Amino acid sequence: MSVLERERDFIPYPTIIETTHRGERAMGVFDRLLKDRIVFLGTEINDDVANIVIAQLLFLESEDPDKEIMLYVNSPGGVVTSGLAIFDTMQYVRCAVSTTCLGQAASMGAVILAAGQKSRRFGLPNSRMLIHQPLGGVRGQATDIEIHAREILALKERLTDILQQATGQDRNKLRQDMERDFYMSAPSAKEYGLIDEVVQPKKVLGKTGDKPASK
Repeated sequence: MSVLERERDFIPYPTIIETTHRGERAMGVFDRLLKDRIVFLGTEINDDVANIVIAQLLFLESEDPDKEIMLYVNSPGGVVTSGLAIFDTMQYVRCAVSTTCLGQAASMGAVILAAGQKSRRFGLPNSRMLIHQPLGGVRGQATDIEIHAREILALKERLTDILQQATGQDRNKLRQDMERDFYMSAPSAKEYGLIDEVVQPKKVLGKTGDKPASK
């Protein structure tokens, strides 16, 4: 990757300045969130992203295996096996893992969202969820294409198993819904069983120019 490509793809992350008895220290915003047991999945899912999320989950379990981890999801999905690695780790750690969708939880993002602790899966009012069957394409000899197709079908069945257990939906309905892109609003996702609660805003937005009510 060239320098120009790296600069183009660079996303600046805020730095938090904390004052302690030892003076001031700077840390990345995600490091600061980790101190509060918050893990943020905010990108497309690949092996690198999955490894970071998994490392954070394992670290927080080692810190306190009895305290909840809060996983926030805003992801378009990504590599199925990378997402399954996060899913398996969520089931492996002793901590309860709550999940909250903000923005979108699509494809593997939706699977990870649904994999949170039952009764602790949330969606913000304007969040969107999407489920569908795995996507894939391959070129080469007919035998290789056949092998790849069998793998995609096996992954499709595994994802159907996971979503059936997470949502309680009928398997045939899940298969039908996953044949094409199946979008859901937060209330629809709650009805579907993908989440347990739509989070209500902490404040009610008034008209432009309105001042907050004084006590």
